[in-house]
Amino acid sequence: MNIAFYKYQGTGNDFVMIDNRDLSFPVSKELIASICHRRFGIGSDGLILLQNEPGYDFRMVYFNADGGEGSMCGNGGRCVVRFAHDLGLFSDSTTFIAVDGLHEATVSGEVISLKMSPVKDVERYQEFDFMNTGSPHYVTYVDNVSETDVYNIGSEIRYGSVYGPKGGTNVNFVEVIEDNHLSVRTYERGVEDETYSCGTGVTACALSAHLRKGFEGPITIETLGGTLKVDFEETSAGFDNIHLIGPALRVFEGSLDLPSL
Repeated sequence: MNIAFYKYQGTGNDFVMIDNRDLSFPVSKELIASICHRRFGIGSDGLILLQNEPGYDFRMVYFNADGGEGSMCGNGGRCVVRFAHDLGLFSDSTTFIAVDGLHEATVSGEVISLKMSPVKDVERYQEFDFMNTGSPHYVTYVDNVSETDVYNIGSEIRYGSVYGPKGGTNVNFVEVIEDNHLSVRTYERGVEDETYSCGTGVTACALSAHLRKGFEGPITIETLGGTLKVDFEETSAGFDNIHLIGPALRVFEGSLDLPSL
């Protein structure tokens, strides 16, 4: 079986995109993991199926690099919006459905502005904050993020006694550069490694910085893969009107010979 694929990246967070509106893609954990493998497959942080959904422009179905269906991916959401735009499914603005519900987005040149789900129940501790921004995120602050052992510390927290039994968590390390300006590195579950960028992660970091530092949106966030912005409104219930803003681009396209993977 031969199927077309497209590769997209958003600040270095990369995804294999497949137009699955005809539901022809044979979903299996093993197949998706092999496609995402950086030695034996195309290589990516995840795979996204674009599918039809009544009442919306499309449905986003996201899989982690390990082949398991994942929670919401912010950069993946921006990339699938770019993919849908490239397919001609909308012109300037779109509404789509993902695992965490309705999303809205706009396209302006290379920049995608994605409205994230509302956030409530932020857990605040002395050493870290924890919240769900579509995916669970642990946020801690460091003096020098470039020298932080993201992989080892992140994996220890991800699999630790507190969050490991609950399915694990993504782990974010934040350095404050100046007011409304952060540098962030993220250990991402499902990828089980540091990624160049994590959209739900930088969203969590921006909301945490508002609570801890009093920073107001839009907050600029530097990641290994580039610059993102997060805007938001604080409400009595938590946060709403959260927007993840940054570039998303097509890298290349090709065809998969599925039996060979």
